[in-house]
Amino acid sequence: MDAKQAENKEWFGEWFDTVYYHILYSHRDHQEAEVFLDNLTAFLQMKAGDKVLDLPCGKGRHSSYLNKKGFEVEGADLSVNSIQEAQQIKQAGLTFRVHDMRDPYPKTYFDYVFNLFTSFGYFDTDSENEEAFATLVGALAPGGTLVIDFMNTHKIIRNLLATEVKQIQGITFTLKKYVRNGFITKEIAFEDKGQQYLFKESVKELYPEDFGSYLSRFGLRCDAEFGDYTLSSYDAFMSDRYIVVATKS
Repeated sequence: MDAKQAENKEWFGEWFDTVYYHILYSHRDHQEAEVFLDNLTAFLQMKAGDKVLDLPCGKGRHSSYLNKKGFEVEGADLSVNSIQEAQQIKQAGLTFRVHDMRDPYPKTYFDYVFNLFTSFGYFDTDSENEEAFATLVGALAPGGTLVIDFMNTHKIIRNLLATEVKQIQGITFTLKKYVRNGFITKEIAFEDKGQQYLFKESVKELYPEDFGSYLSRFGLRCDAEFGDYTLSSYDAFMSDRYIVVATKS
């Protein structure tokens, strides 16, 4: 695919469905994810049988582990390829479906909705991001809990590397990063088997006050804010993550 072709489609719909996305991020630490979920479920005092929606779920690494801990889990994602791979996980009480998070979710009874690993702010317009937030809230039962795990935008922008080169599985990825028009963007260029590729990731520049505004508008109460996967207090200067826990009234 050339650059012009990639630009004609939404970046996440194209990039997440490629094998190269999973190669570039093959270093993602499953142990770190499990430690986070252990800490999070303990903090939330979740009970066996609680219903959880993991949206978006990617290939299901969080969904699968949550299910192993005794929860009824449904994972959903826009990427057809990711869901097809996730569906190879055969566990009772674990299901997956293809779903665009801008569309209302067909089920509204979840005790918990998890939006993890910077899986918000992908869309070009504020209205689309509001639709996505409405979907997360709408899937919750009254009194249910929403957890959003986002990057710490303050730290990301302060430490942004303009250019980075990574060699993974015989492929040289050249990453160019910049902030423009309210979005943090990463351009990903590489060659494989004689073919040149160019993809991008573009996430809205969102801060805790932006999420606070979302919570207020959608009738949620902020219960806690954390700055990393050990659930340390959030610090705008030092924290790696911004994790917010909120309850639907």
